[in-house]
Amino acid sequence: MKIQIYTMQSVEEARAIAALGVDHIGITPGNYGLPGEVDFSTARAIVESIGDSAVSVALSVDSDLTAIETMVKTVRPNILQLCGPEDAVPPAAVRVLRQRLPEIMIIQAVSVDGPEAVKRAQEYEKVVDFIILDTQSPDIVGIGASGQTHDWRISREIVDRLKIPVILAGGLSPENVAEAIRAVRPWGVDSLTHTNRLLPGNGFRKDLDRVREFVAAARGIR
Repeated sequence: MKIQIYTMQSVEEARAIAALGVDHIGITPGNYGLPGEVDFSTARAIVESIGDSAVSVALSVDSDLTAIETMVKTVRPNILQLCGPEDAVPPAAVRVLRQRLPEIMIIQAVSVDGPEAVKRAQEYEKVVDFIILDTQSPDIVGIGASGQTHDWRISREIVDRLKIPVILAGGLSPENVAEAIRAVRPWGVDSLTHTNRLLPGNGFRKDLDRVREFVAAARGIR
């Protein structure tokens, strides 16, 4: 079971999370008001710091292909995760993006807000390397970071229909990730909100104990 954890805000944090056995280290480069955002320079330093110890994943909620390309070429992650609002980067635009960025793998986020999510995931299947199934928040730009679960029956249908790897996200925690894996059987699982340690104000850092528990619970499934 592959494990993806968002979102790193420093080199030290990224190294600590990678050392816990996390496969994908998530970064949120930009200035959109997203949780845990960092500037491009910090994001690039994080990518360089983890090296081959984990796979770096940089998230974008942008719809402008040039802006996405600039971020990728500056930060240089292993994987680009597209989490813009629904249809911000439709499949045809992803094809163009792949031509511009032939070296990078792409994860496309799909909001599981009803049975129509199955069709949306299928539409992206031939143009991306992974699908991530998440829960939309009305208060955050793009798909994800809501801290809420969705209908895992729909997620399981998507997993069963698609031939590319599917990552399950949306409200996953050390307490429910094992149940989620049994219900959905994804290729990987993702956590942001429920592996955080809140700071005074609106900030957070990753809670190393929570991440360790998440990894153990996810990897303990047989």
